[in-house]
Amino acid sequence: MPTHLTTLSINGQQSSAYKSTADLGIVRELYSPDASPAGAYIHIPFCFHKCHYCDFYSLVENRGREAAFVARLVDELRIIGGYLKQPLRTIFFGGGTPTLLETSLWQDLLRAINQHLPIAQNAEITVEANPETVRPDLMDLLAKGGINRISIGAQSFQPDHLKALERWHDPENVKRAIVLAQESGITNINIDLIFAIPGQTLNDWLTDLDTAISLSPSHLSCYGLTYEPNTPLTEKLRQGRIIRVDEDLEAEMYEATRKKLTEAGYEQYEISNWAKPHYQCQHNLMYWNNKNWWAFGPSASGHINGLRWKNVPHLGEYLKATDLPSIIDVEKLDEDGQVGEALMLGLRLTQGIKLIDLDALLLKGKQGKERLCVIDQHTQSGLLEKTADRIRFTAKGQLLADSVLSDLI
Repeated sequence: MPTHLTTLSINGQQSSAYKSTADLGIVRELYSPDASPAGAYIHIPFCFHKCHYCDFYSLVENRGREAAFVARLVDELRIIGGYLKQPLRTIFFGGGTPTLLETSLWQDLLRAINQHLPIAQNAEITVEANPETVRPDLMDLLAKGGINRISIGAQSFQPDHLKALERWHDPENVKRAIVLAQESGITNINIDLIFAIPGQTLNDWLTDLDTAISLSPSHLSCYGLTYEPNTPLTEKLRQGRIIRVDEDLEAEMYEATRKKLTEAGYEQYEISNWAKPHYQCQHNLMYWNNKNWWAFGPSASGHINGLRWKNVPHLGEYLKATDLPSIIDVEKLDEDGQVGEALMLGLRLTQGIKLIDLDALLLKGKQGKERLCVIDQHTQSGLLEKTADRIRFTAKGQLLADSVLSDLI
């Protein structure tokens, strides 16, 4: 059972809202002088419809609590902003559907971000967007408020596949959303796509890729559909109401993605991500390089020097807090756990891990010899390869990355 805590006040005084002091020493590490978060994730939990594949914390909102949420979030930003000393190089607004918020509430939120958080001069600041909720006044406001990257959840350009995901938007509005963002001055645009949707053929997926390429985004994220526990989509699969795409077809779709996007001028830099030159997502690179980031909003997860935590995934409890939100799932990885995590994250990048860094990692903890054997095994089988100075997945290895990473962890 997770321990529920309210994080320490900035002045170091223990909050009366603590339900347990068992992890007080661990939580205090969040405020250590060497914490230095490089980025921030801000969770906006509201949606107008819950997609059947999504396991992120979100609420179908009737606009009854959005103003209260933003006021509470602004207070959280004010409190933590006094603690953050290093300029943030990335900020990411995720959800939920951040662009569902009314423009006036975004105005309050952007004012607080710029007033309370230390932001680096060339910081990458991203907002996730549903194409149905992108509107001219909001794009203009976001651009003026410092937002310089938009991530649009297209998922597919074919209505039948969107319906299979219970994704409610008109595919034509993806192009409209991109144009509105560009007209506001936001030219760094990502499109999210999903393949291996039940009923999807290889030609369907190639058509989606062609459509996305024709819109000339600076970045594309292409994910194989994942059946997350406790989602409606997974329940449909269990009941036999949908049929999962065959593994061989899914692999064929992935290989076709690499080929087509490379030919279109996109560089693959992570297992599921492609970018035009100089447009890699800096926020996601921070995750994969195991850097520190702070978490704002209900259910948001943060990481400081091997310590991971998650804000309570409950809007009512979040709104009741008077200082900082309650947190759950506090986890301090031991040395072996930190090594496993560094390997898992670093190998997701197509450039892999420097051999000098790999050697240093394998000297830590108690499992270095075992992990070296796993690496040698997968190198001999052709799933991993060593270059002059790095170890990385082969093209074949990317298809089986989850299995290899599981062995290493």
